[in-house]
Amino acid sequence: MYDEGFGIPDTLIGRRGGPIRVLQLNKVYEDWKNFMYVNVAILKETQPRERRVALVPSVAPKLIKLGAKLHMESGAGDAIKLRDAAFKDVAFTANRKALVSDADVVLAVQPPALEVIDAMKEGAILVSFIYADKEPALVQRLLEKKITCFAMERVPRITRAQAMDALSSQSALAGYYAVQLGATHLARILPKITTAAGAIGPAKVLVMGLGVAGLEAIATAHRLGAVVEGYDVRPETEEQALSLGAKFVETGVDARGKGGYARELSAEENDKVAAVLTQHIQQSDLVITTAAIPGRPSPKLICKAQVAGMKAGAVIVDLSAEGGGNCEDTRPGETIEVGDVTILAPLNVASLLGEDASELYAKNQFNLLALMMKDNVIRIDWRDEVLAKTALTHDGKLCSGDAAPASKDVPKDAGEAKPAASKPKTKAA
Repeated sequence: MYDEGFGIPDTLIGRRGGPIRVLQLNKVYEDWKNFMYVNVAILKETQPRERRVALVPSVAPKLIKLGAKLHMESGAGDAIKLRDAAFKDVAFTANRKALVSDADVVLAVQPPALEVIDAMKEGAILVSFIYADKEPALVQRLLEKKITCFAMERVPRITRAQAMDALSSQSALAGYYAVQLGATHLARILPKITTAAGAIGPAKVLVMGLGVAGLEAIATAHRLGAVVEGYDVRPETEEQALSLGAKFVETGVDARGKGGYARELSAEENDKVAAVLTQHIQQSDLVITTAAIPGRPSPKLICKAQVAGMKAGAVIVDLSAEGGGNCEDTRPGETIEVGDVTILAPLNVASLLGEDASELYAKNQFNLLALMMKDNVIRIDWRDEVLAKTALTHDGKLCSGDAAPASKDVPKDAGEAKPAASKPKTKAA
């Protein structure tokens, strides 16, 4: 591995037939690169309700082209009927400890178990969702093993990082699925249909929270013929809702926050919003909620009194159940009836569409790896905003998310790097 930005870049670490070779950048690297490679291990997911896998056959050749030798846990794709035989040039093993113990890079979807981190070699790279606030023991173990961890939920929401934004790709699928899930629990159809006996429909759909999931829910409901309304505390989302065929519910509250997310509302703002939204909620046949604040419980958008006044047969699909839900009556992971209203609170919704979710997630990870993996070795440029903000841990320390400033000692071109007398900060990739 090559580190750029944490000190003077001085080494590359690759492999040549097994043993790790450390090469000075200003030596005959071109003669060696065809014999070097990076060991990449892909885990089988073990958490309940997780059907996704971090590698699919269409992405494997792209990683190999970057210089990866791929090793995968047997049966990693079985949950989505993606058998081992579908992968070419990938070695499989059922021994998880052996899989990761010699890996330079470990790929996963969910946060790995502690025993996986224990089995990894010091200084290796882990790329997966982590959710550090919920996994303090895992983060501590990453620090102890000096694992360089890139947490997929930390990918910055900037234009350049869109192809790596796993939260967005998975949320889009969740928004689509929410409409389908809600429609199957309604006792009526979404579009307007005219028959010889007369016309029926259309249903009214309200989408609350217009991030990626919410906008996809609007687009899906509109395509299916429903009359759609959208609501968000961020006024700039109005134009997006209108462009997808929805009406925007204006409340007069602006709650724009950092990083593209909404901030938490004050009690006074909540009362003002509720006064406007109650009528729209209680006139809707299907309500889909998607509002989430990273690292905090999901904001409550629908109170018990509003549910009590909803139409008989109305359905709420709460996509924020992972954080406790947007509805006061929500029970995460359950489908319940409150009076004549059905409330669905599915968990890990993207995983329910495991085939497409895995395809998108594998591409997200590939695009991230492509920033640091080239010519059969890994170079981490810590001045790269995407890498700096996505990194959670490195060399036994928590990462601040700030890109390292350029300096005279850290040239932009890796090929111009000069060797340093100090020991490289990252030991292996």
